[in-house]
Amino acid sequence: MNGASRFPALLEAFFVDRLIRQRQASAHTITSYRDTFRLLLQYAQQRLSKAPSQMTLSDLDTPLLGAFLDHLEQKRDNSARTRNVRLAAHPFVLPLRRSSCSGVQWAGSARARHAK
Repeated sequence: MNGASRFPALLEAFFVDRLIRQRQASAHTITSYRDTFRLLLQYAQQRLSKAPSQMTLSDLDTPLLGAFLDHLEQKRDNSARTRNVRLAAHPFVLPLRRSSCSGVQWAGSARARHAK
């Protein structure tokens, strides 16, 4: 499975396996994560000129994430608190521990650089 075809499957697994089955997350939590990923993927699609189904995890790198968080504050008038809620979506990469150390490093570096 290549990176582009794997990313949508990883995102789906995050919602189904991680949030619903393992964490038994509330409907509000799932909705918040869904909204965050919707915003992120729409932003990335505009910025990268690439459909979300063709994106790879490496497309969502730290510079893109930082620009996305800045976009939330500047263009969508989100507060720093709301911005940090959106940043909380990064546990998405934790299930990648089994298959990619770079994904875990990406999550840690993104959080460290962008939390306010």
